[in-house]
Amino acid sequence: MKDTQDDLLRLDWEATERRAAQGDASYIGELGSLLSDRHAAAVEQVREYERGLAHVVRVLALTPGRENVVQLVRLLNEQRTGAEHPGLRPRFIASLLAEGQSVADLATVFDRSGRDRLDELRSCLFHELLLRGVDTDAFRQRRYRPLGRPGPHNLGWLPVHQRDFELGVDFPSRSLRGEAGGVAIGFPAEGRADPSTPRTVERAALRDVATADVHKAIVSAVAAGGWGGAGAWVFLLDDAVEPRRVPTLLPTLPMACVEGLGPTGRFEIAVRPLNEIWCLLFATASMGGMYGLAACGAYGRLAAWQSMAGLSGAPADASADEVEHEARRTTWFHFDCDASWFHNEIYDYGIAALSPDGRRIAVLAGTDTD
Repeated sequence: MKDTQDDLLRLDWEATERRAAQGDASYIGELGSLLSDRHAAAVEQVREYERGLAHVVRVLALTPGRENVVQLVRLLNEQRTGAEHPGLRPRFIASLLAEGQSVADLATVFDRSGRDRLDELRSCLFHELLLRGVDTDAFRQRRYRPLGRPGPHNLGWLPVHQRDFELGVDFPSRSLRGEAGGVAIGFPAEGRADPSTPRTVERAALRDVATADVHKAIVSAVAAGGWGGAGAWVFLLDDAVEPRRVPTLLPTLPMACVEGLGPTGRFEIAVRPLNEIWCLLFATASMGGMYGLAACGAYGRLAAWQSMAGLSGAPADASADEVEHEARRTTWFHFDCDASWFHNEIYDYGIAALSPDGRRIAVLAGTDTD
């Protein structure tokens, strides 16, 4: 079959159906092959355009200067397609802008005249700047609807000021053609409470009571970071447990992440303050795993808060203030072990949270190897 691009674009459906009715199946099959080839070529061309556009956006976002920000805002407002490239997501562009531009030059992003398409970018940039210690009150006054105001947007649930346990978080370092950054698991030397060996291998007679919603909340940070796997468990205890007993109890709980751990297998655990736990959750979500897409700062912050809420036992409809209250009263543990669930190849860790009354233990386990 001889064809031109225009011939295929002007495909006559009635003629095609007539040829099929006449039994000319080979013609129809050949036509389908040509269309399939043209489609594959067109899709690859679109992807190439998206890669080029993503690079242009990255250059404008990371090259300091108000005019670069102005041109980027104009480009994003004029963008005519819903590109799929991860480098064109508003959350990623906001992260680039927060890294590459001065606060003064970013003011133009928040200036609004009439309707535009930058609401998602503004919301994400607000939290990116907040986490970097910028006084965001000035930006909240620039929009018709103050940034951070409670509303239907998911990020509207987050506090509009940085909490003390959110200080000192890590961010990736990006260049025009590269990126550096990762989750610093770093098992601590301080607060170590490793149980003595040999340990008991008898499983505790407890049942995981995590509902689907609680499980989803607990694993939020790992899921948002696109890690290889996550597990969540919640156990209600008949008798109150003191924090000093948790290191001995955890390896006996009926959880996949400690299954097969022998009496002398490596089990490391440490008591950690809330800020270190939150920073670990934030890095997990915001920087992502080795192969998954990072959630970036704004949605990484949200995912970290959601995991913290599920682990601390805050009600499903709790406000950020209520979640913070529960989290500050919780005793936090960081653990790792040589059970097969933890592949110990890239990123792995476990977090356990003991309620103030000692009657509830919640666990999150994350691995970046599937």
